[in-house]
Amino acid sequence: MNNSELTNAPDSPDHVPWYFRSLDFEQLWKDYPPPPTYFKTTAKLSRDELRSLQEKRFLQTVQRGWEIPFFKRHWSEHGLVAQDIRSIDDLTKIPVYDVHDIRKSIERNPPFGDFMGISPEDGKRMPLVLQTSGGTTGLPRPMLYSPQDRETMAILGGRRMAMHGIRPGDMVLVTLSLGLGNGGMAPREAIWRYTGAIPVMTGSGANTPTKRQIELIKAWGIKVILGFPAYLRHMAIVARDEMGIDPKSLGIRLIGTHLGMENRELLEDLWGAKAFDMYGTHESGMLAAECEHQNGMHVMEDAFILEMADPDTGKILPDGEKGTTLITTLYKYGAPQIRFNVNDISAFHTDACPCGNTSRRLKRIFGRNDNMIKLRGVNVFPEAIGAAVLEDARSNGEYFCFVDRVGEAGKDHMDVWVEVIDPSADLNKVREEMELRMKEVLSVKVQITPVGKGVLDQYTMTSQSSKVKRLLDRRNK
Repeated sequence: MNNSELTNAPDSPDHVPWYFRSLDFEQLWKDYPPPPTYFKTTAKLSRDELRSLQEKRFLQTVQRGWEIPFFKRHWSEHGLVAQDIRSIDDLTKIPVYDVHDIRKSIERNPPFGDFMGISPEDGKRMPLVLQTSGGTTGLPRPMLYSPQDRETMAILGGRRMAMHGIRPGDMVLVTLSLGLGNGGMAPREAIWRYTGAIPVMTGSGANTPTKRQIELIKAWGIKVILGFPAYLRHMAIVARDEMGIDPKSLGIRLIGTHLGMENRELLEDLWGAKAFDMYGTHESGMLAAECEHQNGMHVMEDAFILEMADPDTGKILPDGEKGTTLITTLYKYGAPQIRFNVNDISAFHTDACPCGNTSRRLKRIFGRNDNMIKLRGVNVFPEAIGAAVLEDARSNGEYFCFVDRVGEAGKDHMDVWVEVIDPSADLNKVREEMELRMKEVLSVKVQITPVGKGVLDQYTMTSQSSKVKRLLDRRNK
């Protein structure tokens, strides 16, 4: 047996790139410390130390950007040259881009576009993972992840779990979708590799029926659940109303979720467990997560630079003011993001967290700028409607919005269907009171249509998917 056969040498004709030889793991763990090391090192850096680290990685990321056709073209079209970027202070000179630019990149260079610096051909020299982001038309948008990208994502996800309070030996039910998206796959990698906890990958109700998930929680002593609020509420209601099980009796210790504008207290009351917020995206991985104080989401600032920009002018806003989130990744090799407008509306806290972590904190995700619709000249976010629905105890929080043009004048009209679960509720009173509340919240009148429990599932897909739908705009159909 020769040396090539023993070592799977890169120059051998039948070479296969093994994942665990694709990275210097010890160096990666020094660069991006997993828990518990993270809490003793990166999380304690002074703002000056963190800025110095960010600047080094930012300049490396920009250099990588010039090697990728998409960025080279996009930047050159806006008059940017390499010499313009000499420090992190020059960040705002770089032109912003968004998902529409990515779609154009794919149209120009199907099927993978030219926004990534790697292609499936590179699988001959490094192990690659492909996941996709959902699309409203056509095929979903693909993203290839190099070993460095994927492993760092798992580390950042492990930090999130540790911040929430997930510990070695915990059984963690992951109710996020399993498939082409990162929904369930990325948490599995993070939990398995960097927490010592055990991922139980049930997926959404379409993968594992909700009643079976409740049975598994009870039988296996699961204490942690990850999922979106709508499905977590659905699970609790199924347990209570259809199985005769008080969700609080199951002993769930904590819930990891993406709260957005959802009501944390209602979710915690249903399960008798603390609910922790987080912020992650398909392209970027885990950007921020709440610690035990539930006082805003700590940004992984050694891996990201986040900016808040005015949606209309693009002006960068001071801490405390709401704006659309611009993401610059500092760790990605395959497909870095450099001032990517993800269209999520957020804001930074202006005070320090009692936990001692020195990173900046996001308040919450208030909605999506591109999910906003204009209704008779008023900007309306479905998330704001959902928050108002959740205030009403007569509803289970499920809602769906239909937007049409009505009458000869084609007036904009929104009809919000709301599931009412209180059998003694006067539906006319529900309609009147909720329409009044919506006018207060939205500054525009909408119609409320009370419906029975379960009616909206065919539209929202709450029981079947972690990507819950809340709006159908039929004005241009």
